[in-house]
Amino acid sequence: MRYRVLGGTGIEVSVHCLGAMMFGSVGNPDHDDCIRIIHTALDNGINFLDTADMYSSGESEEIVGKALKGRRDDVVLATKVHFPMGEGRNRSGNSRRWIVRAVEDSLRRLDTDHIDLYQIHRPDYRTDIEETLSVLTDLVRAGKIRAFGSSTFPAEEIVAAHAVSDRMGFGRFRTEQPPYSLLTRGIETSVLPTTRRLGMGVLVWSPLAWGYLSGKVRKGRPVDLSSGRAALYPSRFDPSLPENAAKLDAAEQFALLAEEIGCSLPELALAFTSTHPAVTSTIIGPRTMEQLESALKGASLTLDDAILDRIDEIVPPGTNVYDANGAWKPPSLTDLNLRRRPVADRAAAE
Repeated sequence: MRYRVLGGTGIEVSVHCLGAMMFGSVGNPDHDDCIRIIHTALDNGINFLDTADMYSSGESEEIVGKALKGRRDDVVLATKVHFPMGEGRNRSGNSRRWIVRAVEDSLRRLDTDHIDLYQIHRPDYRTDIEETLSVLTDLVRAGKIRAFGSSTFPAEEIVAAHAVSDRMGFGRFRTEQPPYSLLTRGIETSVLPTTRRLGMGVLVWSPLAWGYLSGKVRKGRPVDLSSGRAALYPSRFDPSLPENAAKLDAAEQFALLAEEIGCSLPELALAFTSTHPAVTSTIIGPRTMEQLESALKGASLTLDDAILDRIDEIVPPGTNVYDANGAWKPPSLTDLNLRRRPVADRAAAE
């Protein structure tokens, strides 16, 4: 396993990061099996683990905590905060009030006294970024976290956050965690150039495009909706929807390319995300030992320029075949008042 420095932190992390989203009730509910998967990843040189408080309502963090007993010092541990945790008000978002509570809950579930990388899972337009950066800086000074980053932030929000940090003397977002795959290359346009210019580390999620690049979801074949990501969001796998049909068409071309060069489709997909100079680590999110072993098998695959040129022909640089972040949209798109003037003020002339 190769290692790269995570932004300007000086922390060395494996090029593959083990994602724990599928550990727990929404994926693999067998704690012992999940722990075996984590230990196998560590034994194969992966030293970077990423989870979030909201994965299986905290169960994922608990599994990771149990798995790291006796091995914590060898692991760079990352988790996230933002999405709702339980019923009631003020149990989500990026406010000081919630983050102070949420980090203590994560530390308890992870059974550790510090988090190496604490990430803001999504932007929160109800909360001033100064508020968020201030509390994150305080948590670093208190020793509860070592560094902090953003996840799925637009490039302009990353730039704005860095400007606030510089102006007010707060710590900076050291990392960004965006979606990136053969089917979702939109971040190549502005997010990756921005993170590179700012010296940030990048750990990318969903390199297998919600399973469309796993080799198991193929055009003309029925999809198993009883497990994995397909069970969580069945509509994302309905072939009658134009967006899903476009994914199937592109994935089929990539499957043929993988067969031509003598590798599997997931091996091609995981190798691709690691080729971009702005990407530090690719998050692999196995639910089973078989899926982990498949990812590890292809870890040494190198894609030459000729293959990358073929990939560019199928999905051009900067292009998204589908909306990778279906779980969140900015208010500028969802709030009609932010994109429609009052009726009396819409015409160009009175």
